[in-house]
Amino acid sequence: MTRFTQAELEAARDRLVPDLVADGLRVLFCGINPGLMTAATGHHFARPGNRFWPVLHLSGFTPRQLKPSEQGELLSYGLGITNVVARASARADEIGADEYREGGRLLAAKVERLRPRWLAVVGVTAYRAAFDDRKAMIGPQERTFGSTRVWVLPNPSGLNAHWTAATMAEEFGRLREAARDSRD
Repeated sequence: MTRFTQAELEAARDRLVPDLVADGLRVLFCGINPGLMTAATGHHFARPGNRFWPVLHLSGFTPRQLKPSEQGELLSYGLGITNVVARASARADEIGADEYREGGRLLAAKVERLRPRWLAVVGVTAYRAAFDDRKAMIGPQERTFGSTRVWVLPNPSGLNAHWTAATMAEEFGRLREAARDSRD
């Protein structure tokens, strides 16, 4: 993995990272916003401490653990990645309430256009802020966007000490089973 200096990471601030999407995905995973490592590499969930890729594999979504640089393989499994807020920052707490709400509005329009079976938001706090749903909990939500159902997953950031990779994989696995059972 390429090592970046702090100056190189800072230069990635506010950069946009292209979505990995297609029409009719099984699951569209939605991060909070790109971190600086993601923006510097152009690969989603690229920070070494982020547990997204290991958990995706442990939960059975992928047959092997992918590297961030292999993110394009997700499309062959009917999976994609987007973000609530498009711009990169060092920390999620750099995003304000208005930016979350606008991100939620744009995300809803994207989901209605792409029509994935499930939208999986990784981070309950981001989901609550983006969709003004203060009572949302981890798991399936009542909200839908057109025919797309919504599931809130734990944030795979290494900073989220409330969840282990194993307990996150269980929750991701519940979504995987629901996505398999909801075939059209």
